[in-house]
Formats: sequence, structure tokens, C-alpha cells
Amino acid sequence: MRRRCSRSRRRSPVFVPSTTQFINRYVQPGTFSYLGGEALLIVAFTFVYTSVQFNPVDQADNLRKYGGYIPGVRPGRPTATYLDRVLSRLTLSGALFLAAVAVTPCIFIRHAGFSEATSRALGGTSVLIVVGVALDTIRQMESQMMSRLYEGFLKR
Repeated sequence: MRRRCSRSRRRSPVFVPSTTQFINRYVQPGTFSYLGGEALLIVAFTFVYTSVQFNPVDQADNLRKYGGYIPGVRPGRPTATYLDRVLSRLTLSGALFLAAVAVTPCIFIRHAGFSEATSRALGGTSVLIVVGVALDTIRQMESQMMSRLYEGFLKR
């Protein structure tokens, strides 16, 4: 004989009313706390992405294997330490720049009183995407120009 399990109704999560009011007041897009959190997350994820993509120990080993060196820095562990220190400084400045590029348009839109459509087109994330695509397009165009220049140079 088959037993039927009774299905219980799923309840929606109950939030504490004060928490809901806090979120509605301080975490709305365009508020300074939201923009500060966005900037902080951009900086944090920039460091995470850099640490995943670039390994200073491997780079130092590759430099040593292939006969390369950094003037004034001994090969091996000192090179890895040097690369890590330089990478941290570059990543910090780059992350702060990315955060500024993402947050500045939002602050400008908030105080200038643009329409909803314009504010979406000029938002910080849109600017980052457009700049990334533009840089990639320029890099591809330069690559094509160099390859055509070398083809004509080799045929002579």
C-alpha cells in the first residue's frame, strides 16, 4: 500500500521589519552606501582576479629557467617577492581606478538629474564594458596592421 506524503506549503522568508527598512534606506542603487559597497567589491574582486591569474613564484621560475632577470634583484625567491610587491602596488592603483570609473558616473547622474534611460546608458558598469571593448578592438586593429605591414615588408 502506498503512502502519500502530505505536501506542506512553502512559506516565504520572514524578514525583520527593521532590517527591511534598513535595506530599503541604505542599499538602494545610487545611495552613497551602495556606491561605497560597489567600489569596495570592485577593489576586492580585482585583487582576487589578479591573484588567480598571476603567480609570482611561477613567473620568477620561468625568468630563471629562460635566462631572464630583473636588474638589481637576485633570481629565485627574491624575484618572486619583488614581483609580488610590484603586482600588489599596480593592482591597488588599477583597482582604485576601476572603482572610480564605475562610481563616478553614478554620482554624476544622481546629482545632474538625468532620465532613467540616460542613467542606464551612462552607468558605471556600462562605461567599464565600453572601455574594455574599445581597448580590445584597438588591440586587434593594431595586430592586423602589424601583420599586414610585415607581409608587405617580407615580400620585397
